[in-house]
Order: sequence, then C-alpha cells, then structure tokens
Amino acid sequence: MGISTKNYSFVRNKLLNKEEIAFLDVREEDPHARQHPLFAANLPLSRIEVDAFAKLPKKNVPIVTLDDGEGYAELAAKRLIDLGFTDVSVFEGGIQGWKDAGGEIFIDVNVPSKSFGELVESKRHTPSLSAQEVKQLIDNKEDVVIVDVRRFDEYNTMSIPTGISVPGAELVLRLPELAPNPKTKVIVNCAGRTRSIIGTQSLINAGIPNEVNALRNGTIGWTLAGQELDKGQSRKFKEVSESTTNEAATRARSVADRAGVKRTNLDHVRDWMKQSERTTYFFDTRTPEEYERCHLPGFRSVPGGQLVQETEMVAPVRGARIVLVDPSGGGVRANMPASWLAQMAWEVYVLDGIKASDLTEQGTWKPPLPQLPQVANVDASTLSSWLKSDSNTIVVDFSTHANYVKGHIPGSWYALRSLLQDAMSKLPKVDRYVLTSSPSELSIFAAQEFQALTDAEVLILDGGNAAWVNAGLKLEKGPSHLASPPLDRYKRPYEGTSVDPAAMQAYLDWEFGLVEQLGKDGTHHFWVL
Repeated sequence: MGISTKNYSFVRNKLLNKEEIAFLDVREEDPHARQHPLFAANLPLSRIEVDAFAKLPKKNVPIVTLDDGEGYAELAAKRLIDLGFTDVSVFEGGIQGWKDAGGEIFIDVNVPSKSFGELVESKRHTPSLSAQEVKQLIDNKEDVVIVDVRRFDEYNTMSIPTGISVPGAELVLRLPELAPNPKTKVIVNCAGRTRSIIGTQSLINAGIPNEVNALRNGTIGWTLAGQELDKGQSRKFKEVSESTTNEAATRARSVADRAGVKRTNLDHVRDWMKQSERTTYFFDTRTPEEYERCHLPGFRSVPGGQLVQETEMVAPVRGARIVLVDPSGGGVRANMPASWLAQMAWEVYVLDGIKASDLTEQGTWKPPLPQLPQVANVDASTLSSWLKSDSNTIVVDFSTHANYVKGHIPGSWYALRSLLQDAMSKLPKVDRYVLTSSPSELSIFAAQEFQALTDAEVLILDGGNAAWVNAGLKLEKGPSHLASPPLDRYKRPYEGTSVDPAAMQAYLDWEFGLVEQLGKDGTHHFWVL
C-alpha cells in the first residue's frame, strides 16, 4: 500500500486555520536552507529516530514530509509510520510542486523568526545605531553598555569590543544591574539583525528607563564597516538582587499580559502531558546550568532567546500549544519569550506558582527515544587495540560534521546517513567497520542500513564517541576523511571569523526583503504589540 500524498491547498488551509500540522522538510539542513516554504521545519531523514519523539510528541499529529525529488520524503514517511505515527503523508511534487501551486519559497534557516523580527522593526521602528556610531561612543569613552544577546559560544567566538554576554531572555532581568544609571546608553547586538531587534524591543516593551538601540546589522555590520571584532571574550552577566528580580518580574508580566499570554498551573500541565488530542511543548527557558541543577520533570531546556530565534527547531508542529517555565527568575525568562511567541501566533502559556520542591529532576535533558535495535558492539579499549594492530578495521562516524571536525577517533571517516550508498563507494574496503556517533544512538539506527550495503562485519562502538573520550583515549581534529559532503549544516553568513563580505551583504539584503515575502506568503498570522 502506497503512502498517501497531500497538496498545497491542504497544507495552506491547515496554516490559515491555525490547525496543527507538522510540515517537515526531511532533506539535510544545507539544501533546506537553499529553498523551502516558510513553515516547512527541517527534520532530516538521517535523524528521524533520534528527534521524532521529542519534536512530534503526539502520535496522531498530521505530518506531511517534503523533499526536492530525491525520494527522502517517502523514506521519512515510512520511518515515521514504523515509529507509530498514524497520520503521515508525502507532499505531492516536492519543492517544485509547492512553487507550481504559487507557494512562496524562502532561503536560509529559522526564517519564521527572522521574518517576524523584520516585521517588528518595520512596525515599531526599533531604534538602531550604525557600527560607526557605536565605535565612536566606545572611542569617546561615553557612558554606554553593550549587551550581546547571542548564545555564549557565539559571543566567545567574536564580539563587539567591551560587549557583555547576556543571552536574549536574560536581558530584562539582568540589564538593570549592568546599567543602573538610567542615563547609561544601552546597545544590543547579535550577529545579524533578528536577535538584536527582538532584544532592543524587549527592553523598550518592558519600559526600561535607559535609551536603548540595536547595533544595526550586528557583528556583520561591524565587519563590513572595516572594524575589528574581539575574540575569545568571556564577560558574562551576574546574578541580580531580589528587588531587581521582583521589579523585572512585574515588567515582564505586564508585557506578557499585553501580548495575550495565557497562564497555567502544575495540575493543568500534568493533564496536558498525558493528553493525546493536542500537541504541547514544555520548555524551561532559564540558562542550561540552572536547568541542570534542578528542573521540572517533562520540561526540555531551551533558553528563551534561542527559543524565539529558532522556534521551529524545537517546536516544528505549527498550531501546537507551548508552555514555558522560569522557576528561579521571577518568571522573567518565560514571560518575555512568551510575549514574542504569542505575537508569532503560538498558543502560549506561562506556568506559574512553581516551588523549589517541584524541581525534582537534575542533569541534562534526555530526549525520548524509540526502542533501540539490537546491534553487535565493541568497547572503546578493544577498538583502540584493533586500530593499533589491524589495518582491516575502519571507524565510520555519523556525528554532525561540526562535531566531527571538533574531534573524532583518529583515522575515522565522516559519513552522512542520508547519503550512505554514495559514502560506501568512498570508504576503504575492509573486513570490519565500527560505527560511532555523538549521540551514540545515531550510529545504532544507521547500522542495519550500513550492513545491508556490505558483506563486511559491522559493529557499533558501545557508548559512541563519549565512551572513547571517557576511556581516556585521544581524538583528532579537522575535516579529514570525508566520505560525504557536509550538507548537514548550512554555513550561516554571520558565523565564524572568515566570511566573504559579499556573502554578508547579500544576507542583510535578504533580511530586508523578508517583510515583503511574508506578505506574499500570507499564512503566518504574525502581529506586533
């Protein structure tokens, strides 16, 4: 029996009616970033088993898979059906079918959030200063505080001189003690535009007394102005007093109320966790460190600033319900992101009234996984001795390319599961292949497909790359031995320190054009406070 198909009008009507739909682009991230519909969330075929249960918590959600004619959509649909999803279809005609029906096509990643940020700026005329103006303020030693609202690792890679790392959702809570004098000018920066627009507007919406401006075009604008960025900085926000927290909580709650954010309690949340007729996502929006110390069962760690920037990466079901909690910051880091999600037309709740005794779990979030297939494995020390003594064993690593480059087992090969057949032709022919990955589950799910393509012995490294490191064994760095092209991550034009200025300028020009594209698409329901 073939898998059913769905067309443009089916998907469009779901979006227009605000009904639940998981419209999934199952290609790798790089081809996804080259062209896709606005609300086609990227869930690559190669990661379906490790990501599906967390991203698609309800088994009967309508799922429509999309590709560009490669056959991935059909394969992904089969895998999802095998995992127990009951309403799975393939989008008719792929990307071309969407275009032929008159559908708008977007480039880049996190497009719903980026286009929403541009809409906010166009409606609110969010104040900004050019890179040259901000440099002048620093050079003149003016009373100015620069806050960088990206993730800390992005800030640490490159930052504006004197900038302090204050990830987006922390701003309203932390700024009063970073700039206690209302005459201090505040500059908010990110890499490009979105997060600084949202950050600046958050402070304005919350009624912070200081003059606040976005750094126009972020670190890209700074670089295009021929100005030097700092590298390796580690300045971070500090803890704040109870009175600061209370005042920030009042401000944030008022913004959330104006945006129509709904409130809920633990009893409702426990009911929703058991509910099968509605998709609900449960996110803890504090810092990962606070989450790891103690958190509520069933909540995933997603810092609030990144949640607003990358919503579809963690909540691909458009029309779902989202519940946010910030049990230790007076609710500030839940209420501010919630105010933005509400304007992005999500049904969003903040969970109130949480006591310390409710936070019964510790450690990092563990994704819910299907049952792992039984695969023969080998431990790290045995593998290490094989690699020393036996040229007939090759390690194949299914981690992301970025993780592979950061560190892999010496001599191992990088392969993309979605391009496995092609990768096999590039791998050396040996008697034994050992598969590994971070997380280790990826290689376990890839093992059967791998074995189907070879007569050699296929094992997995028990515990994956983490087990190798825990055994005290060394990794090597760098992009050696690539059996697949690194299509699993689109290289953002604002990342890293060696980017072509023309690519940066093209990226900014694209962002400016998003408001017009939103209007043409017409399915977003966005509004601005």
